[in-house]
Amino acid sequence: MFFGMIALVLLLDQASKIAVCSFMYPGESIPFIPPVLYLTCVFNSGAAFGLFADKTNILIIVTIILATGMIIGYRYLPFERGHVRYGAALIIGGALGNLTDRIRLGYVVDFLDIRFWPVFNLADVAIVTGVGLLIWDMLVNQSWKESDSTSN
Repeated sequence: MFFGMIALVLLLDQASKIAVCSFMYPGESIPFIPPVLYLTCVFNSGAAFGLFADKTNILIIVTIILATGMIIGYRYLPFERGHVRYGAALIIGGALGNLTDRIRLGYVVDFLDIRFWPVFNLADVAIVTGVGLLIWDMLVNQSWKESDSTSN
């Protein structure tokens, strides 16, 4: 299930980006659910919020290292806690989606535009959702608090 979710996120992300690039030109914006959501085709050569613009090689290397570490560490995840399992899979799938763009195109295709936030894509949604699930698990299970209190 873990690797299946990674593959599904990667597939949906890449399919959505291919569709956007096939039917839109860079900079074009189409109302999807106005005034809430627009499809805006943007090419991002950096990371989140345009940070590290034109540092594609560094972003590729960092992503490969982090994704590889998470995949190797996957067997140590507490799989009885679904939030951790799904959160990690979403993060890895999203990271691989943006990594695929960087390797294939030299930039990341972004297209989800809510107007008050920088334009993003499905890989970004997966990453943020995955991080949210990991934070949720930490707050609900408080395993980090228990380990601190027993060591004192």
